[in-house]
Amino acid sequence: MEHKDKSTVARELIDYGWEFLMIKLYRGGKLSLSSLAEKLELSVSETIDVLSEFGVESPIDYDDYLKGFDAFR
Repeated sequence: MEHKDKSTVARELIDYGWEFLMIKLYRGGKLSLSSLAEKLELSVSETIDVLSEFGVESPIDYDDYLKGFDAFR
């Protein structure tokens, strides 16, 4: 559909598979959020966005968010 060569599509599929596997390990409690972010080569906030795209609830509850916001200030 996007007129890409097979090797490009294969690399993209491998990347998507890696991302899926890492998220599956995270959901199973085998990886922490920071470890997941490191393995996906993303920031923690980008990783949380990716998790939400896959329907994984945010690992940070509202109280933790407020504490982080206060620490940021």
